[in-house]
Amino acid sequence: MKLNLPNQLTLLRVVMIPLFMFFVIFPVFGELITPIVATAVFILTALTDMLDGKIARKYNLITNFGKFLDPLADKCMILGGFIALLCVASVRGEIYTYVLTWSFFLVLLRELAVTSMRLVVSDAGNIVIAANWMGKVKTVLQTVTMVVLILEPVLMTYVYNTNNIVSYVFLGLTVIITMWSGINYFAAYWPYLDPTK
Repeated sequence: MKLNLPNQLTLLRVVMIPLFMFFVIFPVFGELITPIVATAVFILTALTDMLDGKIARKYNLITNFGKFLDPLADKCMILGGFIALLCVASVRGEIYTYVLTWSFFLVLLRELAVTSMRLVVSDAGNIVIAANWMGKVKTVLQTVTMVVLILEPVLMTYVYNTNNIVSYVFLGLTVIITMWSGINYFAAYWPYLDPTK
């Protein structure tokens, strides 16, 4: 099977996720350089998400394989980031670990719920659940939050002690927008969910 360019970029994103996670967990280049490397890999990974969609739409290269893999890669990118950060969360304190754990759980809950709803609704007929503006804001905010979560320890160690305040603010915003966008999806497509079937 020959993959077109958008699908190649999506597959590259999948391959880069464990690499980014590795650098978050293991400081192979030291406590200062490794988070910067992890952030660079994560940003490159996120850029492939933007590029594959634009190329696919512009050149009409949308495929069923891409429709399946692209949203899966997006979710793995963010959830993989949370998992990697949870592996090293204890060094930033008990409160941080608690906040990060609950944030991860709520984001995971939203993604599973919306994905499940998409499957049920799409099975009900020719109904396509398109990404709305809030879903796009959620994706951008989650990406920025991941960068903040990786880099704030560097600021705390080498610049000034932030006491994780920036991370807490972005985690709070991410959870609010993520849950809000999920509620919007359910409100819009609840009529298509027939509890009698």
